[in-house]
Amino acid sequence: MTKTDGIGALGLLSGGLDSQLAVRVLQQQGIAVRTVVFDSPFYSIDAAVKAAAALQVPLRIYDFTEDIIDLVEHAPHGFGKCMNPCIDCHARMLRQAGELLEEEGCRFLFTGEVLNERPMSQTRRAMLLVAQDSTFADLVLRPLSALALPPTRPELEGWVDRARLLELNGRRRTAQFALAKEFGLQSYPSPAGGCLLTEPNFCVRLKELREHEGYSDRRLVRLLRVGRHFRLPSGVKLVIGRDEADNARVSAMAADDYELVLTRDRPGPTGLLPAEASPQALQEAAAVVAFYAKCPPEGTEAIEVRRGGELLPPLESAPLTAARIEACRIG
Repeated sequence: MTKTDGIGALGLLSGGLDSQLAVRVLQQQGIAVRTVVFDSPFYSIDAAVKAAAALQVPLRIYDFTEDIIDLVEHAPHGFGKCMNPCIDCHARMLRQAGELLEEEGCRFLFTGEVLNERPMSQTRRAMLLVAQDSTFADLVLRPLSALALPPTRPELEGWVDRARLLELNGRRRTAQFALAKEFGLQSYPSPAGGCLLTEPNFCVRLKELREHEGYSDRRLVRLLRVGRHFRLPSGVKLVIGRDEADNARVSAMAADDYELVLTRDRPGPTGLLPAEASPQALQEAAAVVAFYAKCPPEGTEAIEVRRGGELLPPLESAPLTAARIEACRIG
C-alpha cells in the first residue's frame, strides 16, 4: 500500500468520463473515494448513479433544487450563453460538498474538471475562482489537470502524490479516451454537459415560467423537462405529455390544486392545468389535447377532466388548428 492509506476523498460525480477518470486516478494511489451528485430539476442524476455502481464507490445524492433556483434568480458571476450560472453553480456544489467532508469521513474534495475544456467554468481563472468561492479552496483537487494548476493542501501535505496526477488541458479528449481504455471504463455518456440550463429551448420555458407563475411551485419547475408546454389565450399554463412516460409524469404531478385533461375514447396526451382555471381555459386545453390526439378537425371529441380522484363533467371539443397551436406553444 501507499502513504495515502486511510485518506478519504469526496468527489463530485456527474457520471461523465472526466469524473470517472478522476475517481480512478485517485484510487490508483490508494485513496478511499466517496462521491456525491447534485440532483435538481435541470440535471439528471442517472449517469452518476450508473457510474457509481460501475466504479463501486459510495454515492450520496444531494437535493440541490433550492440552491440552483437561487442561482438562476441571482448569479453573482453571471450566466453563460443561456441561463447557466456555471461558475456560481460549481462553487455552490463544492461548498455543499465541503460541508459533508467530516460526515463522509473524507479529508479533501475532488472534481473531474479539465483545464480549458469548457469556455466559462474551466478556464484557469474560473477554476481558481470557483475553488475560492466555495470556501474550501485549499481542499479542492482537480486530479486530471493538477499539474497545470497551483498545488493545494492534498498535494502539499502529501495526502496524494502530485507526480502521479495529470496535466490535461484543452477540449480534445484523445487522452481521456486512452485513459478510459487503460482503466477499463466502458460506459460513459457523450461529452455534452447534460445541464438543461445550457439548452436554449429549455431556457425559453424557464424564462416564461419566471414571468408568469414564478418558481415557487417546484412541481412546475420540474415539469419544465417534461412534455409540451403552452400558454393558452386565457393566460393559463398547460403542460401535456408526449408519450406514455410523459403522461405518467404529468399525472403524478397532479393533486387537488391541478386538473388533468385527456381524451375519453381514443389514445392521446394527458394535460395538466391549475384547478382554478376558468371554463374558457378548460375549453382551450381540451382543444390542444384533441389536436395532439389526432382528432378529426371536422368533428368534436369527448374530453375528460379530473381533479384529484374526482371526475368532472366532460367537455366536447374540436381540435385547435396547427397555426393556433404554434401561437401558444412555449419553446
